Amino acid sequence: MKLLVTGGAGFIGSNFIRYIFQQHPDWQVANLDRLSYAGNLENLKDIEKRTGYSFVKGDITDRATVDGILKEGYDGVVNFAAESHVDRSILDASPFVDTNFKGTQVMLEGAREHGVKRFLQVSTDEVYGSRGEGYFTEESPLDPSSPYSASKAAADLMCLAYHKTHGLPVMITRCTNNYGPYQFPEKLIPLVISNAAEDMTIPIYGDGQNRRDWIYVEDHCRALEAVLLKGRAGQVYNIAGGQEKPNLDLVKLLLKLMGKPESLITFVKDRPAHDRRYAIDCGKIERELGWKPLYTIEKAMAATVDWYLANGPWWRNIKSGEYQEYYTRMYGGR
Repeated sequence: MKLLVTGGAGFIGSNFIRYIFQQHPDWQVANLDRLSYAGNLENLKDIEKRTGYSFVKGDITDRATVDGILKEGYDGVVNFAAESHVDRSILDASPFVDTNFKGTQVMLEGAREHGVKRFLQVSTDEVYGSRGEGYFTEESPLDPSSPYSASKAAADLMCLAYHKTHGLPVMITRCTNNYGPYQFPEKLIPLVISNAAEDMTIPIYGDGQNRRDWIYVEDHCRALEAVLLKGRAGQVYNIAGGQEKPNLDLVKLLLKLMGKPESLITFVKDRPAHDRRYAIDCGKIERELGWKPLYTIEKAMAATVDWYLANGPWWRNIKSGEYQEYYTRMYGGR
């Protein structure tokens, strides 16, 4: 298969590309990424010279760039490219509308024009909003709370519209919170690990009782592979880890694994419209595609801590801003 992955220099995208080459060494994968602040080519340094892999610096909102790549002929597109940090969307929603909504529409139109056979839109469980009890299914109404989740919900609807209007073979996945190697340090788990490693305070919003379901990134990649290969066009598939915890309990688990005191925790003012609980039912993907998560949170979280502690230079460079200079030096003229 010849695959175009957008946003492949980010956290989940880079893990997905590496996973695909492990499972399908004969596939060809092109990685289109504009290298925003969260895009990091260091995430794929081990495969950058691999046969079958190529990188293109570019923006999915640029139709000329998208057409220039897709005209080469691709069997599938996996669209990871997105602004994804809720806090940033509260400060300024514009980049989220541009990349998450407009960029997705540009990709859809390019895929339609160039005959892409499989288009996988990687979305989020946040499009459903908060749920006190029970679980959202794929048929649940969308009720996003933040500009980020609203932009992703809008993109999902555009994807379904392209399927209904043009017959484009689109599939959508909505996944719970991911964790694992190469996650940008602004997100909760790498922030906790990197701060605790240097005995810095760990901020927690509100009372810390906001609940999230957590999934190890490799389990997510396996689910995406299953949908890409066997999913039905026009369908949505929820992906859940089945590992639900309040944020405070999660932070305490990480500190215990690191041998650090809970006194590092500091509670800060809650963010606006902070969803209390995300919870989705992933029975559909289990029944139709035979996927289930393999990793427990205890095993995978310990492996995640070990990875960040062993790769201090990676996140220290990001936190110091040195990676920005690296990208400017390497790709500023492209």
